[in-house]
Amino acid sequence: MPRNVEIKALVKNLSVLKAKAVELSGTEGELLHQEDVFFNSPQGRLKLRVIKGEKEELIYYERPDQEGPKFSDYIKVSGSPGELTGDLKTLLSRCLGVKGSVTKTRTLHLVQHTRVHIDSVQGLGDFMELEVMLQDDQTVEDGEKVAKDLMEKLGIKEEDLLKGAYMDMILNK
Repeated sequence: MPRNVEIKALVKNLSVLKAKAVELSGTEGELLHQEDVFFNSPQGRLKLRVIKGEKEELIYYERPDQEGPKFSDYIKVSGSPGELTGDLKTLLSRCLGVKGSVTKTRTLHLVQHTRVHIDSVQGLGDFMELEVMLQDDQTVEDGEKVAKDLMEKLGIKEEDLLKGAYMDMILNK
């Protein structure tokens, strides 16, 4: 099963963060328009992600709500646009109920095995996520070290770290 170590942080200076992400990744990044529909789940989180014009993904993940680097176990099923949002979305909505949705514009940068997300989340503001994709021979501690190193290079401070998901933040507003 795929594994990663993640952090999420509030962005205080978007232009500085973008410039550092471009410098570290060597690219302007890939612009993605996403909507995540979260379903009620007895454990973990279940979401249907629509990346407009590209693909759809049904993602189940388990991750603790804590500040700083956190380990995440996940399973992902991908499909072409329109493939998952029809009958499957209806089935999950009727079976589990919809918790809510998150709409965001994401700029994706890759720095080695780490996905650097710069997110503008509708109704919430600007954030940054790191997803250190762990290789089979890497430990969680290895991933935490990579995340902390990138935080420093990107100018992310400990006090900027967040512990919940965007969906939690929307529901708590």
